[in-house]
Amino acid sequence: MMKTQVHGARLLLSAGIAVTLAIGMLAVGRTANAAGPAPVGLGTAAPFAVLAGTPAVTNTGATTITGDLGIHPAAAVTGFPPGIVNGTIHAADAVALQAKSDLVIAYDDAAGRTPVTVVAGGTLGGRTLVPGVYNAGGATLDLTGTLTLDGQNDPNSVWIFQATSDLITASSSSVRFINGGQPCNVFWQVTSSATLGSGSSFAGTILALTSITMNSGVTVDGRALARNGNVTLINDTITRSTCSTPTPTPSPTPTASPSETPTATDAAAPSASETPPATDAVATTDVPGSRPTPVILVGILLLASVVVVSRRSLRTNRTR
Repeated sequence: MMKTQVHGARLLLSAGIAVTLAIGMLAVGRTANAAGPAPVGLGTAAPFAVLAGTPAVTNTGATTITGDLGIHPAAAVTGFPPGIVNGTIHAADAVALQAKSDLVIAYDDAAGRTPVTVVAGGTLGGRTLVPGVYNAGGATLDLTGTLTLDGQNDPNSVWIFQATSDLITASSSSVRFINGGQPCNVFWQVTSSATLGSGSSFAGTILALTSITMNSGVTVDGRALARNGNVTLINDTITRSTCSTPTPTPSPTPTASPSETPTATDAAAPSASETPPATDAVATTDVPGSRPTPVILVGILLLASVVVVSRRSLRTNRTR
């Protein structure tokens, strides 16, 4: 009888440990999924705001580019001036060649990312998307209106869009961020060509297989990188995006207030029964991940219950 009960207690203990481990693994898995995909590495293509293949990078009007401009294997860059490049122009040189090589690697990386969420009909306008990999499902990736990207309070959140055909944005369309997202962590892999409508406000790095065309008055916080074709600009503004680290707000230093010195007649000796007043504890700042998650707490409580039951069973057997 005693051996049977001991064996049963051990089984209960083993089951409790197994359940706790399973719950812990589930919690870790959820945390990993919430982090989203890793960013696409651009290598030496990262300093470029505009990069093209052939036949040319062409500009009309007062376009401003902040970042490098490059082209390879062609060397034709026209329209600068009147366009302005706040960076270096690399036309068919070794720097542009290496950047194009790294662009191919980045393009293939973005195209191969999984798992994907299929965007029904390729329509992005009016949607709010959390970090992840999104695929057009064979359709043209189309943006009319506003696309909202929700960073979920993580400045390192990453979005990867896979356009299985073209990427087309309508006039005055826009991409906006809420809860900590950054343009530097948005990547658009385009299997064909990208066309941005006039007056649109776009965010992210375009990795196009063929060409990129921007109509008049387009603003891009990111990059326009075309593997094989041309890049066409008209009075546009392109700013190479960089990731920034949020700066914590410094806590104000408390200023000591002068205290009055009591006179001898005002001072009174405290009685033996008096208890010194409690001092308020300074509230600590919650750090993500510093507190146990509910599922882990449940597992711990379950394990503790099994241990208590097992010990009581053993004590009962010993008294018999």
